Amino acid sequence: MISDTIKYIGVDDLDIDLFESQYVVPEGMSYNSYLIDDEKIAILDTADRRKGEEWKANLKAALNGRQPDYLVAHHMEPDHAALIAEMLDTYPDLQLLCSTQAVKMLPNFFEGFNFEGRVITVKEGDTLKLGQHTLQFISAAMVHWPEVIMSYDSLDKVLFSADGFGKFGALVNETDDWACEARRYYFNICGKYGSQVQTVLKKVAALEVQAICPLHGPVLKGEPLAAAIKLYDTWSKYEPENEGILIAYASIHGGTAAAAERLGEILRKKGAPKVVVSDLSRDDMAEVIEDAFRYPTVVVAASSYDAGVFPVMHDFLYHLQIKNYQKRRFGIIENGSWMPTAGKVMRSMIEGLKDCEIVEPMVTIRSRMHSADEAQLEQLADSLLS
Repeated sequence: MISDTIKYIGVDDLDIDLFESQYVVPEGMSYNSYLIDDEKIAILDTADRRKGEEWKANLKAALNGRQPDYLVAHHMEPDHAALIAEMLDTYPDLQLLCSTQAVKMLPNFFEGFNFEGRVITVKEGDTLKLGQHTLQFISAAMVHWPEVIMSYDSLDKVLFSADGFGKFGALVNETDDWACEARRYYFNICGKYGSQVQTVLKKVAALEVQAICPLHGPVLKGEPLAAAIKLYDTWSKYEPENEGILIAYASIHGGTAAAAERLGEILRKKGAPKVVVSDLSRDDMAEVIEDAFRYPTVVVAASSYDAGVFPVMHDFLYHLQIKNYQKRRFGIIENGSWMPTAGKVMRSMIEGLKDCEIVEPMVTIRSRMHSADEAQLEQLADSLLS
C-alpha cells in the first residue's frame, strides 16, 4: 500500500529469462500497477499477460466488490497494457484514459476491439478528479515511447512515472542498491532519450513529489527518491557518474584479451581510480553498455575479422550509436595476424559518435603481445590518464 487510498496491485515475474527478449534478468521483473480508491476508482495500468491471472486476483481483492471507473494507461507496451481490452470487457462502465498517440496504437494491440465511447484522451495539464484525489497528466513523450504519459496525484504527492525510474528485478528480490539495476535499465531502455528525460525532470521539479511509483521496481520515497532524481539528471545529461576506465575487448584466441588485461594492470599501477575489464563475447552486453555510460573513458580492443572487426565489438559500438552515446574519451587496441583492420572500423564508428575524443596512440598487436608492444601500452595508458 502506497497510502491509505493508493494500493499496489502489481505482480512479480520470477520465471522470465529475458526482458524484452534481450536483457538478462536473473532477479526477475516486477510489473507494477496501482489502484486509487476514492469516490471514483482508478486503475493505473495493467500487467503483462504472462502474469494476468495473478494481477486480476490482486485487482479483485483491492476492489473489494466495487466497480472501477477509470483505467489509466501511462504506456502501451504489452508488459503494462496487455489486459486493457479484457478489463473494458469485464467492466462495461470502465473508461480508458490515455494519450492521443496511445489511441492510435490501440488497434495495433487489440485488433477488432470496439473502443468507441470507451476512451478519454488526455494531454499535458489535463486533470482527472476522483474525489479527494486529482490526477494531473504530464506528457513524457519518448521516455521511451512517443505515447507515454505520467500522472501526479496532488493529494498524496505521488508521481506515477511510467517506465521512468524503473529497474530490473522482482520486488521480492529487492535490495538496498537501487542504482545498480536501475542504471542498467536506464541506459539500455531510456538511454537514447536524454533530452526528453531532461524535459520531464524540469516538470517534476515544479511539483512537490514525495513518492515515485514506476512501472518496474520499488516505490521511491525519502532519500532514495532524491538520490534517484539526482542520478537521472546526471545520466540524462550524458555525464559520467564515476571516475574510471572501461576496457571492452573482443578476442578470438586470447591474444587481444591478454593485451586488454595487461593494459588494465598498467593503468592500475599508474593510479587509475577504477578499471573495469569486460569480455564482450561472454559478459552481459547490457552491463557493459551500462559501464560505458558510467565512466568517462573507454578502451576498445578487438581482433580483426573478415577484413573488418570481430562481430561482438561491432555490436557493442552499434549499441552505443543507437543509445546516443556521447561526451567520452576512447582508446583503441587492434589485433591482426596478417592485415589488421579492426582499428580502422572501430575508429570510424567512434568518430560517428557525438563529442567523443580518440586518444592516441592506437595500439596494434600481431596475434600475440610481444615485448615491443609493452611500450605502446604504457604510452596509451599515460595518454588515457592525462
